[in-house]
Amino acid sequence: MSAPEIPQSCHTFCNDVMGRDDATTLAEKIRNREISVTELTRAAIARAQAADPLIHGVALANYDEALQTASRCDAEAKAGTQSLFRGIPTFIKDNTNVTGLATRQGSLAVPEIPASDTSPFARQLLAQGFLCLGKSTLPEFGFNASTEPAHGPATRNPWNLAYSSGASSGGSAALVAAGVVPIAHANDGGGSIRIPAACCGLVGLKPTRGRLIDNEAAASLPINIISEGVVTRSVRDTANFLDQAESYYRNPKLPAVGNIQGPSGRPLRIGLVLDSTNGHKTDNITRQTVEETALRLERLGHRIEPVPVPVHSAFPEDFALYWALLAFGVRTNGRKILHPDFDKRRTDGLTNGLDRMFRRQFWRLPAALWRLRRSWHDYAHAMAGFDAVLTPVLGHTTPTLGHLSPDVPFDTLFERLRQYVSFTPLANATGAPAISIPAGRTPDHLPVSVQFMGRHGGESTLLDIAYTLEANHPWPQLYELKQQDLTNEDRNARDSLADTL
Repeated sequence: MSAPEIPQSCHTFCNDVMGRDDATTLAEKIRNREISVTELTRAAIARAQAADPLIHGVALANYDEALQTASRCDAEAKAGTQSLFRGIPTFIKDNTNVTGLATRQGSLAVPEIPASDTSPFARQLLAQGFLCLGKSTLPEFGFNASTEPAHGPATRNPWNLAYSSGASSGGSAALVAAGVVPIAHANDGGGSIRIPAACCGLVGLKPTRGRLIDNEAAASLPINIISEGVVTRSVRDTANFLDQAESYYRNPKLPAVGNIQGPSGRPLRIGLVLDSTNGHKTDNITRQTVEETALRLERLGHRIEPVPVPVHSAFPEDFALYWALLAFGVRTNGRKILHPDFDKRRTDGLTNGLDRMFRRQFWRLPAALWRLRRSWHDYAHAMAGFDAVLTPVLGHTTPTLGHLSPDVPFDTLFERLRQYVSFTPLANATGAPAISIPAGRTPDHLPVSVQFMGRHGGESTLLDIAYTLEANHPWPQLYELKQQDLTNEDRNARDSLADTL
């Protein structure tokens, strides 16, 4: 008996209490007693159980405890206890501790043992009232740009299940795009918020370094390249998340983001970059999408000027070495930094290949670290006359599953990653904020996104631009795919999901 065919796309939007609403609208309905937290949680769980056999975005389910928490939230509402996102269901990426849930880092090398505490950023997120349904998937240690763990099923892109959902926050992005939850945790050490957001047609903002509370791993790095955040379907969910996060903790060294509710209308000077510094030319669809976005902004009164990439020519090699250093550190010190039972014999081909690469090139590290640290100053100087810079998110459109599998021979996989992940790492090294915004679609019905990078502390400008584009060129949602765009298998799958829900 042959295996059933995988449908082309998958979503769970339907006429339950979640409907097609974003987190901000759902939270308002909870505050107005139009829906209860328990009703919303049950709907999200039903959607997760219906969709995950196809998209594989859930690393660990926490449904029973989530329902207990939902019941307590409803009881607290009667006492007047409120927070903006109280009762909104979400998933936390499986590289971040939540008390009582195992943190596997997407790897078989890490034992499945419940965490004894909650990570600092997770506390900042959950303080906003979010309700954790469980953990979302990622590739091993977040090193890959596609969520294809060697030990389990790949996380599929809900827009087209034959394609990657991106990484490393691929599980969160897939769950949000498919309508399981309206917002989910993501973090970004080389593009891991913006890449999956771009693949799945979401808003993905990597904040300025230090804007949000760092988790333990970021604080221990020679150069902190990791930022925490979320992926969402609307700009205002991202803006409201940042505003609420600052109510919990505000970095006094950065200007406050504040409560950004829409576009300001002020004209901006925006730089334009089409090709990366690593020698790989951007593909035609991606380039065209960026150029069309630039023209759209010009028609809205903004000034667009081509600019060189504000970085040293050695940046691609330096960042690659730093990436390899992280893999070397995990394999060498995993028992100290992750768990005493960490087993490096169970790491995947990409982690092992990066480890070997660092051991061959470790002598380059001092100079590479100096230049990476210097990139903050170079970037700040180059941005002095600009409000933002428009670039592609990725070097080419979303690949099919298997293209970036950790089972691909390392040299081939690494070169593919260099061609694909050629724009996002600069914001990690420099600490600058950057946002991924949907801007187009491929013939295979996959989203194509653009990136805006801002000045340090300039999230408010990036949100301004995002609101402007959202209002003037609304990006499609998965439920808006025309019926004629879908295969018969996809229509059957959608009907089946609707029956289940």
